[in-house]
Amino acid sequence: GEAVPESKPFVTSVNAIAEELLDRARSHGSHRASRSLIPGKEHQLRQTLIALADGAELAEHEAPGEATLHVLSGRVGLTADGETTDLRAGDLAQIPLTRHSLRAQADTVLLLTAIPREFEGE
Repeated sequence: GEAVPESKPFVTSVNAIAEELLDRARSHGSHRASRSLIPGKEHQLRQTLIALADGAELAEHEAPGEATLHVLSGRVGLTADGETTDLRAGDLAQIPLTRHSLRAQADTVLLLTAIPREFEGE
């Protein structure tokens, strides 16, 4: 049978978590911090808040599956296939299904929304 959705919506303060993560990113050696927003492993949808201190990089990596990146604050360069696209606060980008990297051009908070490959095609 199909899973019955919770009767109460899950609510969280994205802004409060973003501030906390950005503080951690600024003081952490990797200059980044992240937290999953949707609790529970049973959900297909993954939403992850990612904070990157100015200059921090996410080295080239595979796409997690179908995904979007919403820039909540700051600026970031998304590089795929040798081309960089500059994204600013308010921009929503579909992540290419090729290897890609990110570089923060200011203190930046991103919302990554993805359906991981293990769920695709179910």
